[in-house]
Amino acid sequence: MSIASQIIALNNELPSTVKLVAVSKFKPVEAVMEAYGAGQRRFGENRPQELAAKAVATPADIEWHFIGHLQTNKIKMVVPYASMIESIHSRKLLEAVNSYAASMGKVMDCLLELHIAMDEDTKQGFTAEEALALAQEFNKFTYIRFRGVMGMASFTDDMEKVRSEFKSLKSAFDSIVDYGRTTGRFWVNSFDEISMGMSHDYRIAIEEGSTIVRIGTTIFGAR
Repeated sequence: MSIASQIIALNNELPSTVKLVAVSKFKPVEAVMEAYGAGQRRFGENRPQELAAKAVATPADIEWHFIGHLQTNKIKMVVPYASMIESIHSRKLLEAVNSYAASMGKVMDCLLELHIAMDEDTKQGFTAEEALALAQEFNKFTYIRFRGVMGMASFTDDMEKVRSEFKSLKSAFDSIVDYGRTTGRFWVNSFDEISMGMSHDYRIAIEEGSTIVRIGTTIFGAR
């Protein structure tokens, strides 16, 4: 199937409550534009330089999501162009993004990345406990709009393990929302996204409460 056909098929399959981020990393602008021509407007990139280059070469109504590991010295390549940073994995990064966004006068939509892969130490992110503790300080970050959480399950054929990891991310999300509602925090009204699920496991992710799926290979083919 063509890129356009895959986009149309996915949008016909996905519930109206789930947003599709087409992960275009390592793919040329021409591939992005084919997806764009099929109606796709949200794209994901995991390298700052590539996001910046594609953002200036493509239509302004594209919403770019940064989904990769972000170093503090690369923030200047992401904040000006991204609609959302999904991979806030540490307090240090959060503070740096807040500071740079303040210098631009831009409120940056962000997701907290949680480490949910049980047996993979290489994955980055907060624990559920760390994320809940950080929620008590959300109000300090005046140029961040906290939108929710993101996580990557283990890369495995054991789908029950994957399901369990997705459940843990949903549970962490619920705990933060419960805290925000109980304490009357204003940010809870926009804390509404759970980004989980990729080409091989997005259907399970949706069953477990995902509101954003990040799909690349299914749309654009292998890298």
